[in-house]
Amino acid sequence: MRHFCSRCKSRARGGAGHPACRDPRDRQAARTKAERGRVRRGGASGDVGGGAWTVRSRARTLARPADGGPMARLRVRLVVTADDFGYCPRRDEGIVEAFLAGAVTSVSLLVNGSAAESAAELARRHQIPTGLHANLSEGRPVGPARHGASSLIGSEGFFLGKMGFRRAVAAGEVILPQVREELEAQLSRFRELLGRDPTHVDGHQHVHVLPGVCRVFAEALQACGVRFTRLPLERGVDGCAWLEAPARAFAGAVEQDARAAIGPFVHHGLRWTDVFVGLSTCGRNMSAHRVLEALARALEGVPTGQAVTAELMAHPGYPSVPPLGGCGEGPDAFSCSLDRLHELRVLTAPALRAQLAQDGVQLCTLEDLDGKRPGEGAASRAAREPFVEPSPP
Repeated sequence: MRHFCSRCKSRARGGAGHPACRDPRDRQAARTKAERGRVRRGGASGDVGGGAWTVRSRARTLARPADGGPMARLRVRLVVTADDFGYCPRRDEGIVEAFLAGAVTSVSLLVNGSAAESAAELARRHQIPTGLHANLSEGRPVGPARHGASSLIGSEGFFLGKMGFRRAVAAGEVILPQVREELEAQLSRFRELLGRDPTHVDGHQHVHVLPGVCRVFAEALQACGVRFTRLPLERGVDGCAWLEAPARAFAGAVEQDARAAIGPFVHHGLRWTDVFVGLSTCGRNMSAHRVLEALARALEGVPTGQAVTAELMAHPGYPSVPPLGGCGEGPDAFSCSLDRLHELRVLTAPALRAQLAQDGVQLCTLEDLDGKRPGEGAASRAAREPFVEPSPP
């Protein structure tokens, strides 16, 4: 028997309504109940699509030393950041659902996203800690470049794309003062939408650590008083066999750029977490086991009892449905895929959060972190080995 959904008025089986039409809190309550049932029955929970993983099976699936492993002997505070807030309403619905479930603690907003205004309203309503996801590669600019005649855009007025922007930077074709103008315009737009400064600024597709760009990025943040950013250095990505060759190559390039960005970031007083994970657990590659494994790798060598801060980059949400979504030219393939939903399910499954809590990992926001500068403590130095930090300019 079919009934009409009470929200969207289209047909829905059993009168329950479409999942995408329900209040995020209602849907999360139903999912949590179902997940708890699976955990009690010993079924898969948290490792969606990657085999059975439960809290009880942790000893078998995650090889850890007899002392309990890095997380068990450290004081770890973890920021879980959902990127691409404002990309489309369905993405934002999933992000808010993850935040209300306690699985996400921070979001990064695309101010040129098609749903930026409604996302800002959601952030205010639910008091979500929100930063700026600086975008120089996808969609239309918000600064002077939108009027044309800029090194940042192509003939149709859009940014040059994920790889196109990187090629232009490498070729010396990007005019850095124009990058500064666009960053300042996005910071201004963020204040218009939220009525305050961002909690942090990171980069869409990691553009903020590109050579040259990282310097003007750091200058812009220092000028507006934003202290926190992201340093996308994840230990051991080159050994992650599940990553396809293009993804591994891109992660390697990002890490190389991030190492070189440390100097300008330190010089301009920027701060970031001691360790970062997320390059190896993006999209379909995310599982509870791999998230825990990535954190364990990142924390190897940190002295026992040390306080450590970490960030997990995530991209949860519901798939975009064209033509809705994007930053001016429609949603991309990743946005329309089930990869976003996969991440949402992994993050909100009770098993992952239960294991993090068992290991003493405390979820927090960037605003909760102390004021120490990166590189001052043993935790930060050990976590970045074997990365070599350049001297500040």
